[in-house]
Amino acid sequence: MDRPLNWNSRNLTQGWQRGVTAFYYGLHFQEEDFHKPQVGIGVPLLEGNLCNVHAYRLASLIKEGLAREGLIGFPFGTPAVSDNITQGQEGGNASLPSRNMIANAAECVTSAHGYDFLIGMHNCDKNGPGFAMALARLNYPGLIINGGSIKPGCHRGQDTSILDVYDSQAAANVGAMTHEEADEILRTACPGPGGCGIAASFNTWGIALEAMGLTPPFSSSNPADDPSKIAECQNIGPMVKHLLAEDIRPRDIVTRASMINATRAVAAMGGSTNGVLHLLALAREAEVDFHLQDIQKICRETPVLCSFAPRGKRTMFDLFKLGGTPILLKYLLQQGMLDGSCITVTGKTMAENLATVPDVSWDQDLIVPIDKPFKPYADMQICFGNLAPGGIVFKVSSMKEPTFRGKAICFDDARKIVEAVERDEIQPGTMIILRYLGPVASGMPEVLVATAALAVPKLDGKVAFISDTRVSGVSHGAIGVHCAPEAAVGGPIGLVEDGDEISFDLVDGNLTLHVDDAILAERRRNWTAPQLPRTRGYLADFSATVSQANHGCVSRAFLPVED
Repeated sequence: MDRPLNWNSRNLTQGWQRGVTAFYYGLHFQEEDFHKPQVGIGVPLLEGNLCNVHAYRLASLIKEGLAREGLIGFPFGTPAVSDNITQGQEGGNASLPSRNMIANAAECVTSAHGYDFLIGMHNCDKNGPGFAMALARLNYPGLIINGGSIKPGCHRGQDTSILDVYDSQAAANVGAMTHEEADEILRTACPGPGGCGIAASFNTWGIALEAMGLTPPFSSSNPADDPSKIAECQNIGPMVKHLLAEDIRPRDIVTRASMINATRAVAAMGGSTNGVLHLLALAREAEVDFHLQDIQKICRETPVLCSFAPRGKRTMFDLFKLGGTPILLKYLLQQGMLDGSCITVTGKTMAENLATVPDVSWDQDLIVPIDKPFKPYADMQICFGNLAPGGIVFKVSSMKEPTFRGKAICFDDARKIVEAVERDEIQPGTMIILRYLGPVASGMPEVLVATAALAVPKLDGKVAFISDTRVSGVSHGAIGVHCAPEAAVGGPIGLVEDGDEISFDLVDGNLTLHVDDAILAERRRNWTAPQLPRTRGYLADFSATVSQANHGCVSRAFLPVED
C-alpha cells in the first residue's frame, strides 16, 4: 500500500494547526516521532477486579512491543465493571451498559485523537465485546488482545473455579454441604489475575473473537499469569505494522462468514448465552446481515464437542495445556465446521493460521470426536413463539430432553427466587418466570444468584427458568433468557400469571404460552407500563437509547430505519 502508516495521526502531528504539536513536545517527542504511526491501546482499567487487575501492566508491555517496531502506543482508560463482584447488587445493572460505554469511549478517544490503529483489551466479560463494537463502528485498523484466563483454584486436591463457589454456597444454603466447606472453596477458587476460567461469558467471547479472526491466534487461551501472555503482548508490533501496511480493516475481517465461524465455535464449546447478545450487537455495528434466525440454524446443527464447565469440569487452562484454542479451531476446520478462507488479524486466512497447528490428541477429555459428541446439537438454542415473538435464547445443559412443560411461578426480583427455594416453595416441573429486568427496565443485569439457587440437586434439570434479563455463563440448568420484547415495553412475558402452562421444544424452536388469545388480549388491555426508577444517570441514558435483545442491545441509532 502507498498510503502512509500514520494515515490518520499525521492530520494532527503534521496538520494545519501547528500549535497542537506543543503537547507532543511535552510528551518528549523527537522530530522523527511526528512521522510514526500512533496506536490507541484501550485499557479497561479496574484494579478492584481480578479480571482487570493486570490490564495496565499488559498495556505497558504492548506499548513496549510497539515501540520496537517504530510505533507509538498510547494507553487510554475505559469504563469496566466486574460482573462477578456486582452480582445481585445494584451494580449488576451496570454490566451491559458498560459494554456500550466501552464502545463509545474507544470510538471517542480513537477518532478524536486521530489514532491510526486501535488495540482493545479483553479482560472481563463486556470488555472485548465493547472494543469489537468500536472497531466495527470506526473501521480503523485494529485488533483485540485477550487479557487471559485465571488459573484454577484447588480444594482438597481438585481443581475449582468460580462455578464451584456459587454451587457450593447454594448447596450449603439447603443443607447439602457444610458452610465451612463451602467457605473453604470460596477462599481458594480464585488464586490470581485473569478472567473466569470456564466457558462463561469471558471465554465464550474470547474463543468467538479468535474464531472470527479479530484476535491473534492463541490469545484467548494464553493464561493471564503466564510467560506466554507476556510474550504475546511484547511481540504484537509486527502484526500491527502489517495490518497498517496492508490496510486490513475490521470490516474486512468481521463478515457474515466469520460471524458464522464464531457462532459455530461458541456452540461447539458449549458457550454462554451472552455470546449471542454480543454477536448480534457486533453484526449491527459492522452492518453484517446476521440475525437470531441465523444463530438458531447454526445451533441446531452444531454438536457440543467440549466439556468446559459449567456443562463439564474443564477450564481454559486445560485447553492451554492441550496446545491452545487453535487446536480446537483446527479440529472444527477439519470437520468442515469453519470457513477457512476468512481473513484474520495476522493478514492470513484462518486455514493458513491453522496449517502448522498439531491435530488434537484423543488422550484427554476436554474435546471429543465429532462422532461421539456430548450432544448432537448445541446446549444453546433459539426459540420463538407467542411468549417471545422477538426470540429467546435457551441454554440447557443439565436437562436430558429437549422439551419441557410446566406451570408458571412469576417473580420480579431475583432474590425472591432464592428465598422461595430456601423455603422449599419451588417444586420439580415448575416454570420460573423472572421479568421487568430487561435492557430498558434495568440495564439487563445477570441473575446468577437466581439460577445458582435452582442448581440444587432437587431442582437441577427439573425446572426451567425464563427471563427478559441475562444470566452469567457460570449458570447451568434449563435457562431461557433475553426474552424479546421485554416486559417493561409490553412484551408478552409481562402478561404471564402464576399457574399458566408454558412449554418449549428446543428442536422445533418453539416457546408457547398456553393461554387463550382472548384472555391474553384482556390481560393486555389491563396491563400498564411500570414506572421505572431512574436513580442513576447512566442507566437513564442506556434505557432511553437501547434496542431489544434480538438486536444485541445496541443503540437504536444503529438499527435499520424500518426497525
